[in-house]
Amino acid sequence: MQVEHSRARDFFERREFFDEYKIDSDHENMMKTIHSFIKIENIYASAARNITTRLENLNDEMKVSKNRNLIHEIKTRVKKPRSIAEKLLRKGYKLSIESARENLNDIAGVRVICPFVDDVYAIAELLLSQDDLYMVQKTDYIQNPKPNGYRSLHIDVEIPVFLSQQKEWVKAEIQFRTIAMDYWATLEHDLGYKFNGEKKEEVTRELKECSDLIAQADLRMEKLHKVLYEENE
Repeated sequence: MQVEHSRARDFFERREFFDEYKIDSDHENMMKTIHSFIKIENIYASAARNITTRLENLNDEMKVSKNRNLIHEIKTRVKKPRSIAEKLLRKGYKLSIESARENLNDIAGVRVICPFVDDVYAIAELLLSQDDLYMVQKTDYIQNPKPNGYRSLHIDVEIPVFLSQQKEWVKAEIQFRTIAMDYWATLEHDLGYKFNGEKKEEVTRELKECSDLIAQADLRMEKLHKVLYEENE
């Protein structure tokens, strides 16, 4: 409990948060809400682990059947209480656990990094074929990149998390991308917030061109892989 009080206090000590959203930081109900957000972190962390285990099992099977990995790396994260609250308020939703679970699909996030584009779709299809996992939403930024050049396959799912006395259905966002796409997205995140004005426009234009070049390289590397793979079969 002492840890929870400390984390809630850290959340509240950011004065600009309350100024921006016009929230009374001394409100008792607000404190209870933050404690509730902290308590659900475990459920969403369990959901991320659940998805990771499923993906690792699929990859192990593919290593046997295809003699190679379809997954290069898996990363997970769970949004912190402050981030959850900020997103709810920014989007005009009520600040509550029920609102967060209903309106936010990305409290738990899993990033799946694959060698090739075909691997992205193959592993995503295998995961979605499991009968106790349900797709909530799918957005394909590989076939339809964002204007800034961002490419990734986003799939929001709902999966069961088994607790000591009950089963909870939890939403999570899974991002599938190639190594090249992840490389670009990481650099774009680092560079995109550091420039303003004309410099920002120049950086944005350059990042878009780099994204197009990386996409072309992805396709060429995949074609080369298919040629070599077919020769070695």
